[in-house]
Amino acid sequence: MGSLSSKKPHAVCVPYPAQGHMNPMLKLAKILHTQGFHITFVLTDFNYRRMVRSQGPESVQGLADFRFASIPDGLPYSDEDSTQNVPDLCVSTMTTCHGPFLSLLGKLNEETSSGEPPVSCIVSDGVMSFTLDAARELGIPEILFWTTSACGFHAYLHFQELLDRGLVPLRDEADLSNGFLDAEVDWIDGLQKGFRLKDLPSFWRVTDREEKMFNYVLHETSRASLGSAVLLNTIEDLEVPVLAAMRKILPAVYTIGPLSALCRSTIPSDSPLTTIRLSLWKEDNKCLDWLASKEPQSVVYVNFGSITVMTNEQLIEFAWGLANSGYHFLWVIRPDLVKGDSAVLPPEFLEEVKDRGLMTSWCDQEELLCHPAVGVFLTHSGWNSTLESLSGGVPMICWPFFAEQQTNCFYSCNDWGVGMEIDNNVKKVEVEGLIREMMAGEKGKEMRAKAVKWKESAADAVSQLGSSFVNLEKVIKEVVLSSSS
Repeated sequence: MGSLSSKKPHAVCVPYPAQGHMNPMLKLAKILHTQGFHITFVLTDFNYRRMVRSQGPESVQGLADFRFASIPDGLPYSDEDSTQNVPDLCVSTMTTCHGPFLSLLGKLNEETSSGEPPVSCIVSDGVMSFTLDAARELGIPEILFWTTSACGFHAYLHFQELLDRGLVPLRDEADLSNGFLDAEVDWIDGLQKGFRLKDLPSFWRVTDREEKMFNYVLHETSRASLGSAVLLNTIEDLEVPVLAAMRKILPAVYTIGPLSALCRSTIPSDSPLTTIRLSLWKEDNKCLDWLASKEPQSVVYVNFGSITVMTNEQLIEFAWGLANSGYHFLWVIRPDLVKGDSAVLPPEFLEEVKDRGLMTSWCDQEELLCHPAVGVFLTHSGWNSTLESLSGGVPMICWPFFAEQQTNCFYSCNDWGVGMEIDNNVKKVEVEGLIREMMAGEKGKEMRAKAVKWKESAADAVSQLGSSFVNLEKVIKEVVLSSSS
């Protein structure tokens, strides 16, 4: 990617206000910055305060041409250090953020007298589509960045059809457990054979037509075609049939992933950009020292992401499954992982694993999954986690929680050949068995070999002639710069 020679373009980047959306948007913003863009990165006031508390005030200082700004999310004031209620946050951003965002853009454009370039484009999370209205009012292009997999996004695009076919709302709660969800979905073009209703993103499983998340998805996906382009953090070769089907609906779809690998290949290690990080939890860096003392592919890494919650009973089943497997493990246990309570692990478990288990509250997952000591990843199948695992060549044991995690899990296990699923009603015997199979069994070896192939595909995609590198260059030249010239 060549740097820009004309007047400096100014991209305003707006992630959905949750850790798993902020991380990929930050990577994209950094890459744009290396291409000569002035960046304004927009957090919510709530997350801005959390950043200051967890990482210190310098974490939001940015650089002279990479600034942080914030707008209210419309929810009541809170200083809690936990993820906000997702449905309430979705409805609130959708209905209250347009005005404050427009005011922020006006303020940024007033600063041109002090040498700041005027706003020339908006790069927004696909589920923050209130920004589209602001872009239209300013007459500037908007790029929608969906942080999901292509298969997850493609499934979301068909939520209206679920309604049209009478599948939503469900007749009653019994449909969740009576086999109804096992019906095959053969009416969405591009999906893998064997895809079932239960593999669709979970937000459609409602008995009430007015349920918040279902309607939020309907609203946001109905606006997906209004942007100048749609970006996806995926590898072109990973999701070929789905992408082909999606491009019949949305012609300007560009794959630019894995952004973590693209960042590593385009940002020099001594760049000041590397000091800009967004973590809503304090990170524990002792993990990497601990891993350094372990044999290659000998450690089970466990992390259920930034939003998943479980009961303490489920936590204990996972704990004893890990203990009984006999392997070393590194387990990230967020302070808010257990529903409405703090995680309580039995003293006898802690005694049993004291020489081979390390528990921590948060860590730099991306770096961990590239570490040679990690042999398998026990994950919630969030898209960032899945893509980082593929980029590191690490197979997965999948325990999906909500949203399109079910879709990612299906593809990991049935198309990409890198995963095995744990039953939602988790039992220690199953956890132990799957870990042993993944670490030393024949299926595990096959999956590791496939994961290594996807790691190679990821590296190819972000190389100078690779699909993701070329696509991002196209978006910059054809969508952003051609509109502002």
